Amino acid sequence: MKVLVCISHVPDTTSKINFTDGDSKFDTNGVQFVINPNDEFGLTRAMWFKEKQGASVDVVNVGGAETEPTLRKALAIGADNAIRVNAEAKDGFQVAKELAKVVQDGGYDLVIAGRESIDYNGGMVPGMLSELTGANFVTNCISLEVEGTNATATREIDGGKETVTTSLPLVIAGQKGLVEESDLRIPNMRGIMMARKKPLNVVEAANAETETTSVKFEKPVPKGAVTLVDADNLDELVNLLHNEAKVI
Repeated sequence: MKVLVCISHVPDTTSKINFTDGDSKFDTNGVQFVINPNDEFGLTRAMWFKEKQGASVDVVNVGGAETEPTLRKALAIGADNAIRVNAEAKDGFQVAKELAKVVQDGGYDLVIAGRESIDYNGGMVPGMLSELTGANFVTNCISLEVEGTNATATREIDGGKETVTTSLPLVIAGQKGLVEESDLRIPNMRGIMMARKKPLNVVEAANAETETTSVKFEKPVPKGAVTLVDADNLDELVNLLHNEAKVI
């Protein structure tokens, strides 16, 4: 089984976010980038398929040379090969079309993507990729087993969970629960050394058209001041909630 894991290169959640050029561009200065958490769950699951079923695992990213350290980390975790599509990721449809070409050229049986990336939270790419490649699709996936050409997946739905069966080729949009957080892997020294020798192939973009353009970014409104009320002063608490906060 050939598995492809889509890797997003995203800012660490502890990074301080700023914008430049009149708030129209993201400022990358001083920002630490990591593997998108939802993709990391998928990569760990792919490692299970590699170790238990002998699957081959490739990772792919659409981005510039600055994303290669993130791909190298995926190789250090255990992926066999890495592919970087040499294009700036501008919107979900463009990324999906670039990834679709990689999937079709590589003949992958299973494509694992994160449900969404933690930078733009678009949640569009996996579904678009499924449509563009003609593969089956399971979103919000929290469990996946593959036997031969058949797959059994569990996904979150409103109010519960749903277990479905389908066949390969398959695209899943994975999330927390696909593996436990305790199962996530930290590259060891041996993995880091081996990653330096593994292939990282740069392929030219298919020049997919960009459908959207970011006009302006805005930061969330800063949190207001906190008012502390003595635990014994319930009358003041009720007064503040009623007249100031207006929640009762």
